[in-house]
Order: sequence, then structure tokens, then C-alpha cells
Amino acid sequence: MATFIVRRLIAAALILLAATFLMYNMVAYSGDPLEDLRGVQTPQTAQLIEARIRLLHLDVPPPLRYFIWLSGIGGCFVGQCDFGMTIQQQPVLAVLLNSMDQTLRLVTIATVLAIILGIVIGITTALRQYSTYDYGVTFISFLFFSLPIFWFAVLLKQFLAIGANDWFQTGARIEWWVIALVAVVSGLFWSSVLPGDRRRKAVTFALGFLAGGLVLWYMSVSGWFLNPRFIVFGLDFSMLTIAVLMGAMALVVTAILAGFRHKRSMWIALGVAAVGAALYYPVNYYLFNPQVVPMTFWLLAILGVVTVLVGVGAGWVFGGENKSTNMKVGGWTAFLVGAILVVDRHMQLWQAYSQTGFVRGRPIATIGASNPGFSDSSFFVQSVDAFTHMLLPSIALMVISFAGYTRYTRASLLEVLNQDYIRTARAKGLTERTVIVRHAFRNALIPITTIVAFDIAGIIGGAVITERVFGWTGMGSMFQNGLDRVDPNPVMAFFLVTGALALLFNLLADIAYAALDPRIRVS
Repeated sequence: MATFIVRRLIAAALILLAATFLMYNMVAYSGDPLEDLRGVQTPQTAQLIEARIRLLHLDVPPPLRYFIWLSGIGGCFVGQCDFGMTIQQQPVLAVLLNSMDQTLRLVTIATVLAIILGIVIGITTALRQYSTYDYGVTFISFLFFSLPIFWFAVLLKQFLAIGANDWFQTGARIEWWVIALVAVVSGLFWSSVLPGDRRRKAVTFALGFLAGGLVLWYMSVSGWFLNPRFIVFGLDFSMLTIAVLMGAMALVVTAILAGFRHKRSMWIALGVAAVGAALYYPVNYYLFNPQVVPMTFWLLAILGVVTVLVGVGAGWVFGGENKSTNMKVGGWTAFLVGAILVVDRHMQLWQAYSQTGFVRGRPIATIGASNPGFSDSSFFVQSVDAFTHMLLPSIALMVISFAGYTRYTRASLLEVLNQDYIRTARAKGLTERTVIVRHAFRNALIPITTIVAFDIAGIIGGAVITERVFGWTGMGSMFQNGLDRVDPNPVMAFFLVTGALALLFNLLADIAYAALDPRIRVS
């Protein structure tokens, strides 16, 4: 393993050297970085031109100037990174660090959401092959895949942001025909996803119709979109709703990882969910209270790790003979329970945030990555503000990648399900859940790891356009400004980060192959 990684790192370094050399020279020869000064005749023009020539080493031919830039990058190995200076006489490293946080945060969220939703929906379409649900997802996937990202981003600003903000201003009430349409779609969705004969599908459609319509009607008449709490007759049932949701998540985790036949696994999951529900008020009034605990991202991450370890420990202590599966059940249930608590805390702050003087009832942001007015607010208020700014660009980046993951997952799982060892597993009497989760899903992920590795650089490239549309000052803005001003240094900083990430994820994909398929050896 170590030898393989060292070889790949050496190959990656050589690839980066060749790619950066070509990129640097293409940018350097693409125009004149002194053009803006030559068009202005002032007494200081000659001095300004001379100063820029010295700053950017323009008196050195681009092929040799590349090695001056490379020597500064090489200083990173001894803790003295020098990415050069921009035309505005700013250190490129400082500009890169300021912009990289926004871009990587946006790209990470969009990528994770696209992978999770794409794989889940791809699996369900493969299991319901040639159904109405499968055809509907196929149509939507190809539609999303063909959308130009710049056009789709503008549509999001116009209809989702501006339209939603106007809707919030008018009380966030939903028209009856929208409720009826959503109810019909809900009924069709569940009747096409869940198998059964015509009678069972009719019952499923009726239940899905009623559930979708009643839930949306309640959310409209109760003002849930303005204050996302479950209040009935003046009483707050949010804690009860959270407890029910935690229990449902525990049952879902048990159904996927163990099956309901394993009663011990189900009781472990429900026990973890019950502990999470019992800690609802202590966590909110003490742990999530900024006056008691000044929450930060890293503290929240540590708490998340501790929560998962507690769930894994519960699976180990009470797991019995099947400790491995029960540890997974306990860990995943604890993770989802913690996530529900964090999301609920953000929802508690939604009404106060949306009615502040900075937002004024129009919470969906269209410009920038954050609201400067919340720089001194608590961690969770800043998170709500960040969510409203990241919503639209994340959707724009996620949609196109989601379409690809959905189609590749469906095709990969269908291919695996036709293999001989799957037929053998079914012939042995294994349950369909065991066949899908333990035998088919793992091998179906092998092609997906390749797509994920290649998609990282593509999403960052799409972020250049998305950041332009939504006014983010991220790496895309730095890259675009460098190209416009024929300034190679910020362009190379962007290219170096994206190239290194692409090569890193390709290395991780190769290592993941060995973890997913025991026939593959990394050597």
C-alpha cells in the first residue's frame, strides 16, 4: 500500500508540473498585462509600467518566468509559500486563502448532497425498473443534465429567490390548487415506488394523497414556513414531533442495515433514539445556548464524533453475537439523531432571523456568501445566514451532478443484479434486503467512485460560473479576474488547487476500489 501511494504521488507531482507549465504559458501569452497602463498617458505611466514589470517579472520570458513561480511554490515544503503577487500588488496566497474557504464550502455541500441523493434515487429506480417512477426520474435526470448551469442559476434567482421572498412577504400561504397538485404527485410517487397489485397501489395512492395534502395544508394554515414549529391550539408539539422523527429514523436504519427480524438491532436503534429525545431540552437549553457554551464549528464536529461513538458503543455493549451489525446500527442512528437536533436548533432561530432589520422578511439571499450584519452573532444564527446564502448556488451545482450520479448508479446496480452470484444468493433463500445491501450495493459502488473522483474538478469548474452569477468572491472570482487582467499568478493558484484535488480524489478512488472489492489489491 505504501509503495503504491508513493508511486501515485510521484506521478501526480509530474502531472501537475507538466499541466501547470502549459497553463502558465497559455495565460502569459494570452494578452498584455500592461495594456491598461499603456492606454493612460500620465507623468507616472512610465513609473507604473516599470513597477509592474518588476513586480510580475515581465522582463523574463514566460517559460523561464514559470520557474520563478515554481520556486515560490516549492517554498511550501519549508513553510515559506510564495504564490506571487497580483497586478493589484496583493499577495496571491492571502487572496487564495480568503476565497478558498467559500468555494470549498460550497463545493463540498453540493457534492455531498448530489452523491447522497443521486445514489439513493438511482438505487430505487433500479429496484423499480421500467415503472412510472423510473421513467419519471429518467426524464428529470436527462432534463437536469442538459441544463446550462449559467441559465439555470439565473432562473433560480428569478423564480425561486425573488418569487419565494415575495411569497414570504405575503404570509407564506399556499393556494388550494397547489396543495391538490402536491397531494396528487405524492400519491403517484408512493404508488409507483412501492410494489403491489392494483388494489394495493390504489390504497397507497390514497394514503399518499391524504398525507401529502394534509401535511401541506397544515404547514400553510399554521404559518409553519414563517415559524417552523409544530404548534396546535397554542401548544408546542415540536419536541413530540422530533421524538417521532427520531424513532422513524431508527426504524429506517434498522430496516436497511439489519432487518426487522433482528429484534436486538431494532431495540438498540430505538434506545439510541429514545436517549436523543430525552436529551432534547438539556441539549437546547445548555449545550446549544450561546450564553452557556460558545459553540463553534470544531466543537460541533467533536460533539458529532462523540455522539457517533456513543451509538457505536451501545451497539457493542448490547450487540450480542452480531456486534458488528449492531455497532453500525447504533452509530448511524446516533448520527441521524444528532443531525435532527442540530437542524431543529436552526429551525428555532428561523423566525427571529427572517424578521431582523438586515433580512426584513426576505430570507432567500441572491448575492454574496454571508450577511456582514451577522458577524458578531451566535454560531447557529451565522449558520442560518450561511444556509440562506448557500441555498441557490448549492442547488445550481448539485442538480447537474445529481443527474449523472442517478443514471450511473441505476446502470451499475442493474448490471450487478444480473450477475450469477446475485442469483445464487437469492437461490440460497437470502432476503431481498440482504441481497441488495450486502451483496449488490457494494459492488455497484465501484464505478461510482470513479465518477466521484472525476466530478470534483468539474464541480469546481462549474463554481466559477455559479459564483459569478451569485456574486460570490470565491476562487471562481479570483480565476476570472486573473484571466481578464492577464495575471497568471491567481489563475495558477486556482489551477494548482483544483488540479491537486482532482489527483488526490483519483488516488482515493483507487484505494476505495480495494476496500469495495476484495478481488482488487492495491500494490
